[in-house]
Parts: sequence; structure tokens; C-alpha cells
Amino acid sequence: MDEHADVMGEPGFCLPAPAVAVLDGHGRIMEWSAEAERLVGMTFAEVEGRPFADLLAAPPVRAADTGPEARAEGTRSKARSVHTRPEARSADTGPAADPRPRSAEPAVSGTHGTRAVLAHSAPGKEADVFLWSSPLAGSGGRLVLLVPLGQALGWGHGFSFLNAVFGQELVGMAFHDTDLTVVRTNITPEMFGGPPLTPGDRLDAVLRVEDAAAVEVLLRQVLKTGTPLFGHESQMRSRKPGEREWTLSLNVMRMENARGEPAGLMVSVVDVTEQSRIRRHRDLLHRSASRLGMSLDITRTAHALTDIVTPDLANIVTVDLSEPILSGGEPPQVFGGGESDLVRVAVASTDGPWPPELLQAGAVYPALPPSPELRQLQKNRSVRLTRDKVIHALGEMAPLLVPPDAHDLVVTPLHARGRVLGSITAWRTRQPGSFDDTEMELLAEIGSRAALAIDNARRYAREHRTAMTLQQRLLPWATTDTPAAETTALYRPSHGGHGISGDWFDAIPLPSLRVALVVGDVIGHGLIASATMGRLRTAIQTFADLELDPAEVLTHVDDLVHRLAAEAPPAMRDVVGATCLYAVYDPVTGRCTLASAGQPPPVLVGPEGTARLIDVDAGPPLGVGGVPYESSTMEIEAGSVLALYTDGILGLEPYADGDGIRRLRDEIAVQTRSHRALDDIGQAVLGDVHGGPSRDDVTLLLSRMRRLPKDSMRSWAFPADLNAVSEARAVAGHQLAAWKLAGVAFTTELVVSELVTNAIRYAGGPVELRLIRDQTLICEVTDPSNTQPRLVRAGDTDEGGRGLFIVAQCTTRWGCRYGRRGKTIWAELPLVDRVTATGPPAS
Repeated sequence: MDEHADVMGEPGFCLPAPAVAVLDGHGRIMEWSAEAERLVGMTFAEVEGRPFADLLAAPPVRAADTGPEARAEGTRSKARSVHTRPEARSADTGPAADPRPRSAEPAVSGTHGTRAVLAHSAPGKEADVFLWSSPLAGSGGRLVLLVPLGQALGWGHGFSFLNAVFGQELVGMAFHDTDLTVVRTNITPEMFGGPPLTPGDRLDAVLRVEDAAAVEVLLRQVLKTGTPLFGHESQMRSRKPGEREWTLSLNVMRMENARGEPAGLMVSVVDVTEQSRIRRHRDLLHRSASRLGMSLDITRTAHALTDIVTPDLANIVTVDLSEPILSGGEPPQVFGGGESDLVRVAVASTDGPWPPELLQAGAVYPALPPSPELRQLQKNRSVRLTRDKVIHALGEMAPLLVPPDAHDLVVTPLHARGRVLGSITAWRTRQPGSFDDTEMELLAEIGSRAALAIDNARRYAREHRTAMTLQQRLLPWATTDTPAAETTALYRPSHGGHGISGDWFDAIPLPSLRVALVVGDVIGHGLIASATMGRLRTAIQTFADLELDPAEVLTHVDDLVHRLAAEAPPAMRDVVGATCLYAVYDPVTGRCTLASAGQPPPVLVGPEGTARLIDVDAGPPLGVGGVPYESSTMEIEAGSVLALYTDGILGLEPYADGDGIRRLRDEIAVQTRSHRALDDIGQAVLGDVHGGPSRDDVTLLLSRMRRLPKDSMRSWAFPADLNAVSEARAVAGHQLAAWKLAGVAFTTELVVSELVTNAIRYAGGPVELRLIRDQTLICEVTDPSNTQPRLVRAGDTDEGGRGLFIVAQCTTRWGCRYGRRGKTIWAELPLVDRVTATGPPAS
């Protein structure tokens, strides 16, 4: 017995299906099967001895007669069929009326199949049948088989389908039984170029064990669930090492027997290796287009390139670039010639970690010997080599550059704008075969796109470096230490291709121990923003030297921005602008005056650790105009920390959404309470974890405020009477003696005498005298006049005009500032009496 009978015995055709009748030599029914009773609807007792021809309503038609006329006649015969029992028919017309036996030869002669129409059929059974008869040896009778026509046609179609399917050689077909053994197949060695698959084999007879196991998992799933599998692509490798690989598309359907039980599987296999390869190459190009150029970081672009090439094209890939490229420099004229300047920037391997014996990422290449291959790369041509040729060309350097188990190599130049920037080196280890021309063209196309992306990143790096250098030269020192405050500034340039912005900071020492604190942000990025920032910073320093009120300083700078916009090209006038916060702190009084042009509010942390946002009237950004700026004044305790910042800090992750300013305030407060250094506080607020790539520059200026001791300042008021000049000299001398500065008394009394005399004579009273002691001695005289004092050189015959000249000669510097009422003339004197040391100034 066939060992597959239980499984494959009834997939479609079944031996019990035909109705069987045995006829004698005269065509009368001698035997009648149970299936015949079910088909005709008559028992054996009803048909025994009757001519078989009586059961047919029309003459049989040979199965071969399938033309239109035969089909039409068959239809008419079917229409004439009568589904009545024989005894109910008319005696004149029914078969029973003719007692003479009728020969069955016209109906069932021959051994070919015929189509017939039953004169009577059971309810629900079709009248059209397929009839086949065969003579019985020795008895003269015949064996007649009847099958419903639809079922017979189904058998015929199935047989024709199987012959057609298993006879063609384009699609591999196989029947598997329930244990996945091959029962029937048309797969030959010529079909896929692999070993033959024969009945009785399992898949692991022709495929690698792991590949066969993966396919059998799919087959068992279909056998279990009955859900067909269509168009499933799988990678297949021949069982024999070194033979080809395929990408095969599988279609799997479960076959069932007449009882509806699983009988096996029908599997069709199509070789789609070439289509899969084309699709994979197209996907690689699409992936390279979407990933390369997304970053302006050279190293990141190189890593993206290695990720694209592996594992579809190669198993081991390196990207090597000329060293000047990494810093934005120009590539050399000759690639790989003379002293090596190649740096291994990125590596990737599908075989595990990068081998330690190979050149590592970040390492510099040894000098490569001249070779025809290097000249080919210089001409922007890819090079394909075998392992042996590479080892022979490299000599002693081979262990450093040739991966173990690698058998084929392709080197593609990264060529952009007429220069070779570097190369992609692709090795194959697991993939059989060498690189073909199509793969080399694909790698060259990817390399071309990568070269443009790397060159763009190189040019950006050069521009970024230039802008950074310019900005660093335009910005002041990050830390200052003055009697008014200790300051630290932290600056973080933007990342991700946005370029250097125009953020700046400043801590400007002012007369009378005061300090001006500034932060600002110019609109835009790049060199133009840096240049504009430098011009604005210079202007603010100039206005600061004039000791103007903060609101007046911003008003003047706003006018300057308007002029800069007018000078700009018409297309760029709308992008000239800036924001700025300007504050002046006086350590003598502890007062701080601020004015803002579009900047976020500063944060003030008191000495006890309480933080608050300073309510400053934020005027419009510089260059907008139309609204006057206003100054706000407040008192600050000694030891407080004042934080000024640009809005770039609010783009960092911890402070990015709606309540970011308050979270920034709380973070500064927490860091300040620990009494850490200002730089440590700033690093914690802008730490690497918080920062990450920023879309805008970030500037943070931290100032720890100081107060001048009360015993280091004295002030007096005098009426507008010239007799008060001697009193002013006297009180100044007494105070200097108390401060143990008698050595500068003569010079100080001379300066006080000249300034007080001028104030009383030209401005009126009251006149205020103030002495401040620090590293220098500061003398201030305040009067109610707004008249600008001018230093002039008096002629030989002039009676006056020498007072300010004497003051200028006796002091290190002097100046004048205006308040809301009147002005203050100040002068700084060294703590060593210059007059005593060098003699009095010549008159």
C-alpha cells in the first residue's frame, strides 16, 4: 500500500463517488449500486431487468463533442427531460409500454466517456451526468459508471491544471504531505540553478538547515490554520557552500481531502532575486537621499554613510577622509600621495565588534605607496580588487587594513567640486561572490551623494569656525572682578546647522565704582549677525562712557539700528534688529537701574536664597521704534546674584514650554543657595544634560553684587558761597587724615578747590562734595546745572580757564555725568601723590 494513501488518498477524486450499474448483453440492468440509487432516485427493485437506455432522456453525447451545436442540443435535451417516476408515465409513451428489450448499444457502446441526461434524478441531484462504460470479459455484459457532470468536469479541470502547472518550468511547484515531505514537484536543477528537489526529500536536503527550518515554520503555520500565504519573500541559500543565494517568493495553500481534513500543502516558488535586488537598490538610494545631508556634522554624516552601505552591499565598511576636511579646510590636490593625511572617520561591521587589529576610527592612515589604484581614485573611478591583490599591494600594512575573512573589496572615491575628499571602502565576508558592475554603480551613486553632503558640512564647518573666531574676538573676557560685582558669562553657540547667532554680553566698569551689565541678541545667524553684534557692542560701550541713563542708552542704540537697517540691502532691511537689556549698578548706594528692549526679565536671588523675577518694562526690540524705553530702579543687597540671559536659554529642554521662565528662576535659586562659584552655577544651569543641540545661541551673565563699606564714603553739602571752598578743602583734608591718606591730601585739596569753585561760580548751589575710597580715591562734586564742562587750553594772557586743566593733570581720569537734576563732575586720584612725586603742573 502507498505510504501516503491516508494523507493524499482523497484530495479530489474519490473512488466511491461514481454510480455503478452492471448490464447484461441486452443492455438490461442486472446490478445497481447504492450510489446509483442516490443519483437516479430509484431502488434496484425498480430498475432490475429494465433497459438502461430507458433511464436516459436524450441520446448520449460524446465528451469530445463540445462544439456549439452539441452544447445546444444538450441544452434542448435537458429541457425535455422529465423528472417523473416510470410507472406514472403514459402507457403509450412510457418506456414500460414497450415490452421489447431495447439495445443499450447506442447509449453505452464503446469505452469512451459520454455526456447524458437522466430521465429521472433524485431531488437535489443534477440530471446531467458523465457516463462511462466498459465491456465485461466473458459475459457479454457491460459495466457502466455514472458521475454528476459538474463533478466529472471538476476532475478533468483539476487533472488539466496539474498537468499544466507541473509541466511548465517558470514557477516551481511542489506537493508536500502533512510531515512536509515532498510528494510531487517540477523543480529541476535548471530551474533555479541549484540542486534538484525530488519526491521523498525534505527542504533541508537542498537548503541550509537554518533556511529550511525558517520555511518549514511557515509551512506548518499554513497546515495548521488553513490560511494561505501569498507573496512571502525569503532568503534561501544552497546547502552546498559557495553556491548562489536566492530571494524566493512563496505561495502556500493547504489541500484537504473529501472529508475536509488537511491532506498536505501545495507550494509555488518564484525566483525574485533580481526584482528584490532592484527594489533593494532603489530603497538604498532613497535611504541615502533621505539620510545624507540631514546633518552638517562631518562625522555624523560619515557614520550615516556606513549605516546605509551595510549590510545590503557589504559586511565591513569604512569611511576615510582627508584630515583638513574635518576642520573645514580644503582637501589636498593629490589623494593619498606623499605624506598620508587620511583619517578613518567611521567604521561599521555586520560581523560583530570592530576587530582590534584593524585601523580604528579616529586613527591616521599610514603613508600609502603609489599605485595605479590610487590614480584611478584620483580620477573619480571606483576600484574593485580581490583580497590577494590588496595584500600584495599593501605589503606590511595589510594586517592593519585588510579585515580577516574578507574576500572582495571595492573602494569608491568621495569626489565633490573637482576634489577627492576621501573614500568609501567596502569589504565582503559573509556575502558570496564579488561586487558586480551594478553594485559598483550603486555604491558610486551613494558615494557621490555622500561627498556633496560631506562637502556641505565642510563648508559649514569653515563658516562656523570663522564666525566663532570673529565672535570670540568681539566678545569680552567671560569673568570680571570689580568693586561693584563679580561676574561670569557663559555662552553656548547654536547647533544643528543654524550657525552662530549674534548673542553678546558685557560687564563695563564705569566711573565711581559703578558697573554696567549688558546682554543682547542680534536677529539672524552667521557672519552678518556677528558683525552687527560687534557694532552694537561698541556703540553701547561708547554710550556707557557717556554715563547716560539706561533708557537713554537704548534709545541711542535704537537709532543706530535704524541707520544700520537703512544701510543694508533692501532685501535684508527687515532682518536688522536686536534685543538688549542694559543695567547700571552703583555699589555705593546699592541701587540698580535697568532698561529692556525685548529681553526676558532678569532673575535676582537674594543672599538668603529667595529668587524673584525683576519686573522690568520690556520695551520693543531695537530697530522697531515707536515706543520710548523706560528705566526701573531697585535696591540690591550685598551678596545677591543677578542673572541676565538671552531667550535662547528658554529653548533648552528643561525650560522650553510655557512655564520655563519660572523653572529657570527656581533652578538658579537652587544652584545659588549652595554658595558655589558663579561658573559652577552657570554650568549647572546650562549643563550638558539640559542643553543638547540648541536652535539658538544661549547666553547667561551671572553677577554677584557687592556693596561699598559705609566708612569708605563721606559726603558734604555746601551753599553757593565762595567762602565754602576753604571749608570744603578743610573737611576733605580731615577725612583723608582719618583714612590715613595724608600723602594725597595736597592733590585732593587742590582738585576739590577747583571743582567746588567752578560749581559755585557757574552753577550755583547747593553743591555736594563726595569722597569715595577704594583702590583709587574718587572725588565727586554735584551741582544743579546741566552745563557741560569743557577742558580748554588757556592762553598766556587769559585770567581763567585753567581749573579743569589742573584737575586733568592731577588725576588719572575725570568726567561728567548727568542726573535728573543737575550734573556730577568726578575725578579719580591715585593713592600716591603724583604732584609730590613729579612736582606741580606747569601753568
